[in-house]
Amino acid sequence: LQYLQNFIRTGPGGYAPYCAERLRRTVANGVRGEPASWLELQATKSKKPMGISVTLMDGRTINMPVDSASTSNEICQTIAQKVKLTDTFGFSLYVALYEKVWSLGNGREHVMDAITQCEQEVKRKGGQEQHAPWRLYFRKEIFTPWHDCGQDEVSTDLIYRQVIRGLKYGEYLCEKEDDFIQLAAKHFYIQHGSDASMENAKSVVNECINSTLLEAKSEAKWVQMVSQAHSDVSPKVLQRAAVLQMLLCCLFAGPALPKNKFILAINLSGLTFLDERERKLIVLTYPEITGVNTMREGKAFGQSVCLLTLKGDFMLNAVSAADIANLTTMFLDGLRERSEYAVTLQESSKLDDPTYLSFKKSELIQLIKDKEYLPDRGWLKGRNERTGQIGAVPTDAILILPTLTKPSNEILVSLSPDQRQNIISSTQKGTSTERVAPMSLKEYSFEYFRPPSKDVNKHIMSKGAAPEKLWANSREPLRQPLLKSLMGNSELSHQACQYMGDYPTRQVQTPLELTDQIFGPATQHEALRDEIYCQIMKQMTSNNNRFSMEQGWQLMWLCCGLFPPSNSLLKHAQRFLESRRRETLAPDCLQRLQASLRTEPRKLPPHQVEVDAIQQNSTQIFHKIHFPNDTEEIFEVGTSTRIKDLSHTIADKLMLVSADGFSLFMKTPDKVLGLNETDYFFDSLRQITDWSKKSKRVKEVPVYLICDPGRDLEADLIFHFPQELPKYLRGYHRCTKEEVVHLGGLLFRVKVNDDKSQFIMIPKMLKDLVPNDMLKVTSADDWKKNIIAAYNKQAGLTVDEAKVAFLKAVCKWPTFGCAFFEVKQTSEPSYPDIVKLAISKQGVTIINPKTKDILANHPYNKIANWCSGSTYFHMTVGSLVRGNKILCETSLGYKIDDLITSYVNMYLNETKAVARPRNQRFR
Repeated sequence: LQYLQNFIRTGPGGYAPYCAERLRRTVANGVRGEPASWLELQATKSKKPMGISVTLMDGRTINMPVDSASTSNEICQTIAQKVKLTDTFGFSLYVALYEKVWSLGNGREHVMDAITQCEQEVKRKGGQEQHAPWRLYFRKEIFTPWHDCGQDEVSTDLIYRQVIRGLKYGEYLCEKEDDFIQLAAKHFYIQHGSDASMENAKSVVNECINSTLLEAKSEAKWVQMVSQAHSDVSPKVLQRAAVLQMLLCCLFAGPALPKNKFILAINLSGLTFLDERERKLIVLTYPEITGVNTMREGKAFGQSVCLLTLKGDFMLNAVSAADIANLTTMFLDGLRERSEYAVTLQESSKLDDPTYLSFKKSELIQLIKDKEYLPDRGWLKGRNERTGQIGAVPTDAILILPTLTKPSNEILVSLSPDQRQNIISSTQKGTSTERVAPMSLKEYSFEYFRPPSKDVNKHIMSKGAAPEKLWANSREPLRQPLLKSLMGNSELSHQACQYMGDYPTRQVQTPLELTDQIFGPATQHEALRDEIYCQIMKQMTSNNNRFSMEQGWQLMWLCCGLFPPSNSLLKHAQRFLESRRRETLAPDCLQRLQASLRTEPRKLPPHQVEVDAIQQNSTQIFHKIHFPNDTEEIFEVGTSTRIKDLSHTIADKLMLVSADGFSLFMKTPDKVLGLNETDYFFDSLRQITDWSKKSKRVKEVPVYLICDPGRDLEADLIFHFPQELPKYLRGYHRCTKEEVVHLGGLLFRVKVNDDKSQFIMIPKMLKDLVPNDMLKVTSADDWKKNIIAAYNKQAGLTVDEAKVAFLKAVCKWPTFGCAFFEVKQTSEPSYPDIVKLAISKQGVTIINPKTKDILANHPYNKIANWCSGSTYFHMTVGSLVRGNKILCETSLGYKIDDLITSYVNMYLNETKAVARPRNQRFR
């Protein structure tokens, strides 16, 4: 293909683009089944697009360009766009030649193949291809069982016109003569209202009644009958949608699928078997169809379709077996999705718990879709038609019937035991079928579990059932913990009884709220951790509900990443997971379990990101990190990733010389908070997002603490320069005019590189070149002249070299690398009321913001204590007993506190690192 494309590109100017586009279209739409038509040959000579006309059922004709690769789907889409048709399902392209009409569907059928066939048929009869009288029509081919005539006015009008036309030409049949009369009368009213003139009546009869019926009775008789029926039509019948809905209920129609002995017709009411004379043999409504399977058969038909029904199983051989199966399955699925009726497959008696709905076998349940329970959790809300009671119904105990109307009693009672078992088995697909018997907590429970509840045991034994199995799945909620070690602690016993997803609860809690409820107490109380593991494994044992099992594995995955079980439970948990290795999440759970044994437990329950990821069956989590130079990167983070680990990962990916001095900060809409490098990443995120509920847009921004310009170019460009430049331009540093001129030349080069034509723009760029407090030191023209002179002296520097030169110049100032905070101080009379705190790796410096004089320096080893609140920051210098207090009013106290804490922790860690080698000799 690539060689052919290259060859075509070398062709003549007129043909190369033409052939390349045709090849592209052929690759996109697939191989043709017929040779080129006469129409295509003529178009190729002129290298112009071909044009076709498609007739709509309302008489309009749509002209459009086509090519050799055009498909029926493309034509249908184009027509839908031109006529503003939105409800496009079931509309297809038809081709007609003489009296023969066949459908091209709405798929990948090539339109030009059909035209070629028409031309060949004309040639076979002695005619010429160019005179082939083929015609294209856009028609409604099939309806969904839930078709709504009021949904799309354009669709309804086209279908209405098609039905009226079909009545005239015998395409649609009514079982009774009176049906024709009533339909014609309603059409009469829609077309002419109450005007019942004989001329209008005659026009309607000629539009609706076919020639066969007119021959059986005279036109005058039909006019008389339709006129009489017209006088009885209710004035309420004014909309075509209403009449069309009546038409669809009276007519029998559908795509006929040919077979040697019978015809299968599919329409909105079901499947019908017809003989050659279109007499009904068998009618199958959709509620009677319990399943559809396809399989490959002999060479004659290629495939067969098996219809599983309440009237028996039908094996059908057909060329269109796949189409039959796909269409029937789509209708069944769509009906079940919209259905409000279900039949029970088994008995359920839960008289002791009003949450559950009690029912017998083969009873009708009316489904209540108020979203109180979610089907993906294995529960639906229903009303028992016999008792009138309302409650929760397990989805594996019912069969949702594919119907929009109340089913007959025959449907409810006709499920045979074999059919019932097949349906139950099909609802349990996806559950584990291991060759190795899955391990359970049965053995563990003998020693560590409490005895079965007496009242529950008594209730069950009264029915002759086995005693309660505490180690196996149960739909009833736990009212006591499983572990007997928790029975004596009333507080922990209450917190241990958590919802595991198998009890029908009202959907008022988010997934995160549920995981908080399950794991939150266990992260705070070690005694609860084994209980959570046991409850999850219990609900995953002998559980045939695939939705419940999926949630169980998700909870197990989260649990294994939070904390390990105790030594007594560990081997049982490992065997439990190892015996289920074929499950998708089992290997990852085992790996996470082993990793949790080597690290400290998490301090907080899972973060929203973790919960969202595992709900999407994704075990990899990626987080976006923003950098000071307005770039961003994606990094993978795990359950056990610490802030320090992520900092090193970032440094490695950015190819920094070292990660020393860098830290992660979280930016919320109103705060910037530093993250402790020893904390788990998700614990830090969880702690801050819980603390600041308003933080809906969070940025994690690494900022540097130590800078040595020129040592690490990547760090200089990504972090140091973009962070130091704003401080310089805001006037935080004390500097001379000469220094400002030198730096202005460097910053101008950063802006324009070698483009000297931008000199004229310097006066407008001064805010980006000169500190704010220095702008008025001299005139704009003087700044321009001096900056140009400095720029010319620095000739030869690249943009990156100019950035590094800027850093090397400003790093000599004592305030370089500081974070600045303007506060109101109330403790030192000799200081101005407003001072500036400069916090750096050396300590805290107090500066006069007007003169930029340094009022005091306080290294960290002299700071005894500090604290902050929403409106203040306090610091004690010296000793706690005889120290001097510095009291400041500020809304950024949290940030000052956080920054000082980060520097102090950094120095403490460095001290430990230096001391560690000396201690190793004594080990």
